[in-house]
Order: sequence, then structure tokens, then C-alpha cells
Amino acid sequence: MEISAVVKVLKEKGRVTIKEGHGEGIELIVPSQWKEDLDQTDGTFLIFDLFQIRTLVEQFSEVSLDVIEFASKPTIYHTPVNRVLKNGPIKDGKVKFSMIKQSYWNKLLFAFGQPMVVQKSKAKEFDFETEEYFPLLSGGTKEIFLSPDGDIKILKG
Repeated sequence: MEISAVVKVLKEKGRVTIKEGHGEGIELIVPSQWKEDLDQTDGTFLIFDLFQIRTLVEQFSEVSLDVIEFASKPTIYHTPVNRVLKNGPIKDGKVKFSMIKQSYWNKLLFAFGQPMVVQKSKAKEFDFETEEYFPLLSGGTKEIFLSPDGDIKILKG
């Protein structure tokens, strides 16, 4: 699966379905194309670098940023949403996000250049297929509530 082809479809359609290495279907969505009546509120924002966090959440302390930067396993963070973020899977004033470090998926996010939303796909047909495992579908994925001040609560460990 060519990263440039995926990025092209994302820019044209605003979303793309991919069958990843576990055989699971995922859908990547440009946040501006996320539709409340069509998409899942439990979707997760994906970022490739810490600087992107500002678009999703209020300003984080250095402690919170360190928790994200030095996480060794795939982790989904739950945190209060940035007031300026209006479109995407926001539930009860909170947003979920993950910084993807795995090489292939990080390169895809970098090539697109902005955060995107991932959700499980119900599609039977996929735009693309890859042998690469999507890191958030692995059994060791953790979920943590992380406040801007550095308060931490493990939700799924």
C-alpha cells in the first residue's frame, strides 16, 4: 500500500478504508469530514508529533507531555477537549487521541500533515490493504485519562 496513494484519497474524499495486518478494517477520516450522524463518537484522533496536540486539547504541562512522549506501548489518552475543536469524536467534553510512533503509520500521518480520526470500519470492501499492523489494535494497547496538569488515571492497562 503506497502512502502517497492513501494521502491522495484522503485529500480527495476526506476518508479512506484500510484492511490492516490483523485483518481488521479501519477508517481514517479528515476531522473536517467527520459527521456526527454517520461516524462513531468513540473514534480516536491520531497524531504523529507532540506539536499537533495543541489542536486537540488545552495546553498541557511538561509532565503530561513527557507521559505522552515517553510511552513505550501504544496508548490512547482521554483528556478534556480544546474549546476551539468543534468537529470530530468529542464525547462528554473529552477527546481521545494517540501519538502513533510505529514507523509505517507514523509516516502515513506525517505525509498527510495533520491529525486525523480513526474508527473501526464496517465496510466489506476496502480502499487499501496492508500487511502492516495498526498499533492501536494490538492486545497491549493502554488507555489513560490524562489531565492538562499531569493527573493520570489508568482506564485500561
